[in-house]
Amino acid sequence: MVRTKELLFIAILFIIVVANLADLIYDTMMDAAIWHLLEEGAVITLSVGAIIYLIIKVKNQHQHLTGLKSELDESQLTLERLGRQMKAARSQYGKVIQEQFEAWKLSDSEQAIAIFLLKGLSFKEIAALRDTREKTVRQQASVIYNKAGVTGRHDFAAWFFEDFLQK
Repeated sequence: MVRTKELLFIAILFIIVVANLADLIYDTMMDAAIWHLLEEGAVITLSVGAIIYLIIKVKNQHQHLTGLKSELDESQLTLERLGRQMKAARSQYGKVIQEQFEAWKLSDSEQAIAIFLLKGLSFKEIAALRDTREKTVRQQASVIYNKAGVTGRHDFAAWFFEDFLQK
């Protein structure tokens, strides 16, 4: 994890600062050359600057991650809410379809085929699912279209989806 690495670097830099500070104090007491003292002071200053930079970076990353987690939580709640709404809408739409099938007086067999037609299955696929001949499915589809007052598969599907497309 990036944060763990940065915390490790902060700890290492802190050790460097403490060690160099101790060395600077010792060298000052031993009357070391000024250039050596300036060099150690520069290392300490740069290390402290790096520590400050890393601490700010870790803090900003933590805030960013916290924000992302909040956004993710909100998105998950929104998805759950939308999922519940979609489930309710599917249920209501299923009831509308069922009521319309009953209004057209479709038999149970015709209703099953009508559902497959609305799902976009071919006559061959419907025949395979219902363990019947394709010709039988075509005949039942024609009866469904006549009862619904439409001319074919596309008009049949459009009858149910037309309201969704209107603004």
